Formats: sequence, C-alpha cells, structure tokens
Amino acid sequence: MKKILIFSLAYYPRHVSGAEAAIKEITDRTLDIEFHMVTLRFDMTDAPQEKIGNVLVHRVGSGSYLSKILFPLLAARAAVRLDRAHRHDALWAMMTYMLLPVALARLFGLHAPYVLTLQDGDPYKKVFGRARIIPFLPLIDWGFRHAAIVQSISNYLATWPAMRGSRAPVVLVHNGANPRDLKETADPAAVEALKRTLGKKAGEVWLVNTARLEHQKAQDDVIRALPLLPPNVKFLVVGGGSDEAKLKALVKTLTLEDRVIFTGQVSREQVTLYRKASDIFVAPSRSEGLGNAFLSAMASRLPVVATREGGLADFVSNEVAWTVRRDCPEQIADAVKEIVANPARAQEKAVRAREMVEADYDWETIAKEMRQKVFSKVL
Repeated sequence: MKKILIFSLAYYPRHVSGAEAAIKEITDRTLDIEFHMVTLRFDMTDAPQEKIGNVLVHRVGSGSYLSKILFPLLAARAAVRLDRAHRHDALWAMMTYMLLPVALARLFGLHAPYVLTLQDGDPYKKVFGRARIIPFLPLIDWGFRHAAIVQSISNYLATWPAMRGSRAPVVLVHNGANPRDLKETADPAAVEALKRTLGKKAGEVWLVNTARLEHQKAQDDVIRALPLLPPNVKFLVVGGGSDEAKLKALVKTLTLEDRVIFTGQVSREQVTLYRKASDIFVAPSRSEGLGNAFLSAMASRLPVVATREGGLADFVSNEVAWTVRRDCPEQIADAVKEIVANPARAQEKAVRAREMVEADYDWETIAKEMRQKVFSKVL
C-alpha cells in the first residue's frame, strides 16, 4: 500500500478548522493509501501517537510555546525518523506554513515528492507579510518552486503559486460542506431543545455565523447592523477566537447584550444543530480561502448573506445568496430585511444553493478527485 506523510500544524480531536476537516474527510474516504501525519503536541495530555480515522497521527513538541515556534524543525526531524521506519511515497503539506517543515525535511535528506494544499483564509499580503514569516520567505518560496503539484481549494488561491515563483501544476479541488448538513442527520427534537436552551422565543429572527472569531470573518459588521434592524432580530455567534473580547466589548458599547448570544467553542459534530436552530446565515467576510461554513449553511438550506471576497467568488452569487460589500453594515441590514419580507424568494434561493452544494461540494466526489487528480501524480 502506498504511504503519504501529512504535515499539519493542528489536528483532531481538539483543533479543528476547515483545513483539518478537509484532511479527515478526504483520508477517511481514501482507503487504498496509508496516511501518517506529523502535527504539534499542544498539550502534554495529547497522545504522542494515535490513530484517528485513516491517519496515524504523530505529535511532536512538549506542549510549550517554544515547541510551536520550533515546530518546523521538530516536524522535519520527526519526518526523517518516521520515513526510515515507514518509507513514505509522498508528502502532503497542508497550507503555506507547512512548506517550512517539508523544505527542511527535504534538506535533511527526505526526497519524496510532495503535494501542497492551499487552504489559507487570510489574504495574500497578510500571509506573506507577517513579521514572523518574512525571515523564512526564501525557504517557503523554495517549497513553492519544488512542489510536485499544488492543490488549491479556490480560483483565488490558485493564483498564489505563480506569485511565489512556482511553475508546479495547480489543480482546483474545492472543499466540501459538513456531511451532517448534507445528510440532514440533525434530530429535530435536539434542535428544539437547543432553541429552548439558548432562549429563542417565538417571532424572533436569529442570524447566525459559525466561523471562528477573527477580524477577517467580520462578525463586528453583523453586530453593527443590528441597530438598523427590528429588535426581534438577534445574532447567534457560534465559536471562539482571538476577537471574542473585542466583539463582546462592541456589543456592550452598542447596548446589544440582549440581542447577541455568544456560544463559545462548539464541536464540528454539534455546529449543525446551531445552524438548524437559526434562520439566516450572515457572514460578510473580509477574506476567505473558500468558505466551508458558507457551504454548510447552504447545505442546511439557510438563506445566506455574504460578500464575494477571496474564494467566496467561486460559488456565492445573487442566484444562491444575498451578496453585500465588505465593511458595509447597512447592506447587511437591507439584505436581512429583504429576506424576512420575502420568505418565498428566500426559500427559492436556499433550494438552489442546496442543489449546487449537492452537485459540486460533496466530500465523496472531492475525495475521488483528490485521489485521481492529486495523489496519483506523486505515487
């Protein structure tokens, strides 16, 4: 059986975003390949090695902040050691930053061809302009230039390799929606119970955003739109992140404590219930690599209000959503008012969006495309 070694800074069970979910959904459906992974040990309670789905996970580091800084070096050394035991046929770097350990591993003598997957959600200038990254740009660019193939999850990200001097072939394979939304496994009784727990009352309209709490996700613009909307419209903020304190301070400044509900971190297994308990998905992102949360909201048949920034332009249009400019709370409020006033039109768009996701963003299809268009090129 062919073997692939994955490099990912974080992984299940505690650290899951779009990139980690993509790895698991793809590897769980690609059973003719043996997958290993090098990832960071964020806490000493994390097992140094465990099998998660179809991936044998090897964690490096001592759980300290220094370990995170040294992760590229620790991961490269671990990769060389693991390769002696398992003889991997190929490597797989998940996101731009993972080119550092891959490039170091190559310099240390691990010569297997490698795939680069671009999943970055931050804009290009931010990714390559970070102070901590700039000293390592020559190594990252070396990584871009020597990749056997680049998989991009959006047309937006597909432009990045050439900008870093790479001539590697670029293959577009999107991410998919949360399977729980596509398969409609949410228990109606559990959804009603969640509504009671959250305090949702009859006649209220709940906006929801299930992205992590970061500036690029623009939850602040949704909060600023609330004073422009009737008092029965509330905002359910699902997740955690570095902007949580700022967002709560903004809510207090605008005296919206009774209209904004913060849930804190919610597992991917449970987030579907929060979408089902809500009425409109509102996420006016400033930047997206693709937008997994949007696809899952569409799979849940929620009306969607979104920008077309970054990878969102691949699938967000006026045919399936209400599009707004970035940093424009007024347009968000207008879109919500239109959805509430025109339920039949909202339903029509939601049905079209669901059909689009079923056709183009199902993980079964995506896993087959990854096997045929990407992995086959390095095995």
